[in-house]
Amino acid sequence: MPRPIHATLHLDALTHNLARARSAAGDARVWAVVKANAYGHGLNQVFEGLRGADGFALLDLDEAQRLRDLGWRGPILLLEGAFEVRDLELCSRLDLWHVVHHEAQIDMLAMHKTHAPHRVFLKMNSGMNRLGLRPEAFRAAWSRLNALPQVAEISLMTHFSDADVLDGTLQQRQVFEHATADLPGERSLSNSAALLRLGACNADWVRPGVMLYGASPDHPEHSAAHWGLQPAMTLQSSLVAVQQLQAGDAVGYGSSYMAPSAQRIGVVACGYADGYMRHTPPQGVPVLVDGVLTRTLGRVSMDLITVDLTPVPLAAVGSVVTLWGQSPQGAVLPIEDVAHAAGTLSYELMCGVAPRVRKVLGS
Repeated sequence: MPRPIHATLHLDALTHNLARARSAAGDARVWAVVKANAYGHGLNQVFEGLRGADGFALLDLDEAQRLRDLGWRGPILLLEGAFEVRDLELCSRLDLWHVVHHEAQIDMLAMHKTHAPHRVFLKMNSGMNRLGLRPEAFRAAWSRLNALPQVAEISLMTHFSDADVLDGTLQQRQVFEHATADLPGERSLSNSAALLRLGACNADWVRPGVMLYGASPDHPEHSAAHWGLQPAMTLQSSLVAVQQLQAGDAVGYGSSYMAPSAQRIGVVACGYADGYMRHTPPQGVPVLVDGVLTRTLGRVSMDLITVDLTPVPLAAVGSVVTLWGQSPQGAVLPIEDVAHAAGTLSYELMCGVAPRVRKVLGS
């Protein structure tokens, strides 16, 4: 039989979270952001749960091809646009919309031969200083695009760097609005954090990502439950061994944990080769064993972790261990709580789930 670790994907939760995004968006249309293989959930697996979106936004051409193969005929947006001229040929064939964020991509379009002009989203660098045209260069870029026969319609977009804090979008919104004041075209602004905190920001499209998968974009200020989100992934395994320690006994590589007194511990089929984070604090991170909250002990190894069974005296080999998500007993361990305890983000944990972890569909 396969190793007991597996990820259950909850399609009902995906549909619920998409509805929550649509409610926050008002009249704006919703891109379901499915980059990074749907934040580690699996693009093919989440498709049915998210197909109620108005469009899908992603990075890779192979993911766009997979969506078309799944039967999606609606809009698909390439969030980083084309990387070379020949990418535009596939954009034409698959009818993809794509972001333009620097002058070289305009040059590519000017060289591209196509019978069907492209829908592009011109991106402004309004303050994050990653991708996008600076505000003072934006209008000239728009004019270049507008003059190309290869371009049918130009939409305008930016990306917020600090949407998860109070007034974190204010300056960027002002920059964007000032620089685009009299330019035609649809707008796209809000990511998950901005959408939940501010709505669509008077734009035509919103781009929820992490909220679709049931995690709060502004944790620890707000939890997923606060925003009415449901976890779309449960990562579970089971105990494969139990050890009885005596005072002073060490656990795992480096003997980083020593039992202060007699203690019962469990060994879980889960490790960093499964995508679980290797670096955890001395106090461990939370896990559920048979629905009871406990913690990891010692170092995470390639295939195994150890957990404290003191709060779960009846736990035995075969007991279910919930690394995050919903336990069979109904208790929920939010992925944000695990990530926060480990000093990372829910995004990283989701995207880090390894290919060797089986994915199964749940309700």
